[in-house]
Amino acid sequence: MIENLPTYISLIFALTTIATLVFFIWAVSNSNSAQTRKKALSIFIGLAVWLIFQTVLTISNVYNSGTNFFPPKILLLGILPTILTIILLFSTSKGRTFIDSLPLRNLTYLNIVRVPVEIVLYWLFLNKAIPELMTFEGRNFDILAGITAPIIAYFGLTKHKIGRNGILLWNFACLGLLINIVVNTLFSTPSPIQKFAFEQPNIAILNFPFSWLPTLIVPVVLFGHLTAIRQLLKHKAN
Repeated sequence: MIENLPTYISLIFALTTIATLVFFIWAVSNSNSAQTRKKALSIFIGLAVWLIFQTVLTISNVYNSGTNFFPPKILLLGILPTILTIILLFSTSKGRTFIDSLPLRNLTYLNIVRVPVEIVLYWLFLNKAIPELMTFEGRNFDILAGITAPIIAYFGLTKHKIGRNGILLWNFACLGLLINIVVNTLFSTPSPIQKFAFEQPNIAILNFPFSWLPTLIVPVVLFGHLTAIRQLLKHKAN
């Protein structure tokens, strides 16, 4: 836990994480495939267990201790498993069937959670838990993805006023914004690979509940963009 951090910051972030989980299950539950819809509950349980596992690791100070460990513990135990899961889904026929059945509109609305995430990051900066470069006053412009998400979802995927190329471009741009903050976050966190922000490092993600950001919110958003890009490119090819 971060000392002297106002309780409302942790609470709002925890609610944002829950909202991310709910948005994703909402997408699965609205799949055009009955088989995928049946998986909604098991996926929810699996992700809930994953959050509990990350909570235990964080509260036990597994991530916060031994920051000289290589590779960083949060990368090894929190981020790498989610990346491998995404790779597995995209590299197997069953995984691709699942991916192609997900509704783009729901996955696009999911990006709204990036707005409260960015607000929380700004509060964390003010409380000296992350560097300024991780906020919208620094190098992080990810809030733009959250602000524009409902516009793309409604006018592009409900009203069809925005073409598929426009939606595809938006997904690539927002994926770039996500990669940008992930890189800056990783290299600002105390570890042997830290490159930035030595005067005010990113200690937040090593503490509860903010470890949920790289271990659930970011992977879900990443998966959403990769799914959208695959579906849009596949449709264009057809």
